[in-house]
This record gives sequence, structure tokens and C-alpha cells, in this order.
Amino acid sequence: MTGPSRKPCTAFDARDRLILALYAQLKAERETRAAMEEAIRGGVLSPAVLEAMAADPVPVITGEEVAAIETLLETEPQRPRG
Repeated sequence: MTGPSRKPCTAFDARDRLILALYAQLKAERETRAAMEEAIRGGVLSPAVLEAMAADPVPVITGEEVAAIETLLETEPQRPRG
């Protein structure tokens, strides 16, 4: 005997969307930090360049990344709410 079947929903709720967006931002920040650490260890960036990067950072999430996250959200089945 099998239990009742559930049809997966294709929409994420606001909380899931926020979690995924924050995950994407954190991942981008970690990748940026790792690249900067490698460049600093290799001595390829001057102190003036590092100062400029720290003063005016590049946005971590681009419009393309937001669109990719929204596409993922539309295609992934929604988890059941507890």
C-alpha cells in the first residue's frame, strides 16, 4: 500500500527565495575573498589597488545572477512546509 502522492509545486515561498539569494551572495563574497587572498599572497596587487578595491567594492550579485536564481526557483520543486 502506498501513501498519498504529492504533486510538487514549482513556486518557492518568499523565505526560500531569500535563503537562496543570501546563499548566492555569500558564495560570491567567498569567491571574491579567495581571489583577493591569492592575489595578495602572490604580490600581484599594489597597496593602492587593494585600497581602491576595499573602498569601492564590486557588487557581489549581478543582474545575470539574479536572473539565474529566479530561473532556478521557477524550475525547482517547492519543499513542503512544516
